[in-house]
Amino acid sequence: MSDPLERLAEHAHESRVVVVGGGVSGLVAALECAKVGIRVTVLEASDAFGGVVRSAEVGGLTLDVGAESFATRGGIVRGLLAELGLADQVVAPNAAGAWVAGVPGIGAAPLPKGGVLGIPDNPWAPDVRRVIGWAGAWRAYVDRLRPPLTIGHQHSLGALVRSRMGARVLDRLVAPVTSGVYSARPDDIDVDLAAPGLNAALTRTGSLSGAVAELRASRATPAPADAPASDVPVVSGAAPRTPAPGGAVEGIVGGMSRLVDALVARLGDLGAELRTGVLVEGLSREGNGWDVRTDGDGLHADAVIVALPEGAARELLVPVVPNLDPTDPIAPVVEVVTLVVHAPALDAAPRGTGVLTVPGSHVAKALTHSTAKWDWVRDATEPGIHVIRVSFGAQGEEPATATLDDGAAAALALSEAATLLGVVLAPSALRAAHRVRYVQSQPGAAIGRAAQTAAARAAVHAVPGLGATGAWLSGTGLAQVIPDARAEADRVRSAALWRRG
Repeated sequence: MSDPLERLAEHAHESRVVVVGGGVSGLVAALECAKVGIRVTVLEASDAFGGVVRSAEVGGLTLDVGAESFATRGGIVRGLLAELGLADQVVAPNAAGAWVAGVPGIGAAPLPKGGVLGIPDNPWAPDVRRVIGWAGAWRAYVDRLRPPLTIGHQHSLGALVRSRMGARVLDRLVAPVTSGVYSARPDDIDVDLAAPGLNAALTRTGSLSGAVAELRASRATPAPADAPASDVPVVSGAAPRTPAPGGAVEGIVGGMSRLVDALVARLGDLGAELRTGVLVEGLSREGNGWDVRTDGDGLHADAVIVALPEGAARELLVPVVPNLDPTDPIAPVVEVVTLVVHAPALDAAPRGTGVLTVPGSHVAKALTHSTAKWDWVRDATEPGIHVIRVSFGAQGEEPATATLDDGAAAALALSEAATLLGVVLAPSALRAAHRVRYVQSQPGAAIGRAAQTAAARAAVHAVPGLGATGAWLSGTGLAQVIPDARAEADRVRSAALWRRG
């Protein structure tokens, strides 16, 4: 009788897993299966792999036009990059910090650094008082005087900050961060998911500012559970060098799409089949396996992992997954316009690495001054040339660029950039522009979202040989997506191998 491990290896080679979706979650899931010798096919409907991690040539520069960085927590992304031979290409952003714009009475100011999700630990600090004013500081101080009878149990971040510290802290500090990080309003964010430990610290210290100070002092300030490392400038939080809303972040020299290229190359080395331009139209059970119907030739697989955005994933899964809710929650639509401009006035990075906006004050929700934020972008440009990314759109709000053609969208982005950065940017300053539209996943920190995703997972896991992964289940951000994809791939591949055994 052959050795059990030899039999398992034989079963692996005989097994086939089809991964539907070629974003990072799909590629990571495929890699986990291919590592053990399983035959893997990745089907991507678009003409390129990577999903929201993508680059483009803009004005002769190869730039990130999707996610531009990743959260460092847990070393998860760094570990994958090391496995793929990219460890020496990881870089940290510059430590200049960012500004907040649209502040009544002052326009723009540096965003205070001593906070969690924009909540200050000291409302009297000069950088905090500059943004919220004396009236706001006195109102925020009431937090220290309120009785601790009902604290520590509030789920809504907006309701908590409003009741403890008042409208100015909420509108001018917290809302810009949640809009930039989550494309969502503070009222819709669950405190326990966005800032684990804050409610407990609030109960211990008796005040919200005290809770923030305790978390920061203990260096336990968590990254928001699903903060997307995409177009959010380095701002307020608890990174070791310069605080950021999503904790510390890093990037890759040459852009995040190098991660996608490395994943595709490694899968190719392992014999995986990777196809673009293939739309999967349906799934059906066939014996102990699955038939995968495409717009071309169909495939048979022992197992299928669906790694698509939520709407497409639910549409594909509902016919074969009993009890899966077909409803696709309305997700934020965001447009990012990347500009290459000739603007020597920006050489001094007058407003740090970027700007967040007070909701309702500007049509743009955030801006990243990429040339100031990343040395590799600066080094790739000529003197006086700058790269700026302007983001439009938030929860319940169509991007202001939605109905514009590319030229008009670039003109609006240039105008917003000039206003947010406090410089003159004439139309003649624009050298090139690139526009991309994303449908973001619902924030994992949204109130009620955890229960929705848990129900979806349970329904999918009840079906043999079927898995699902992606930002809509894990939360956005590579530090969330990668471990989720690995765990789902391990569950599916193990079941497939033992069924054959």
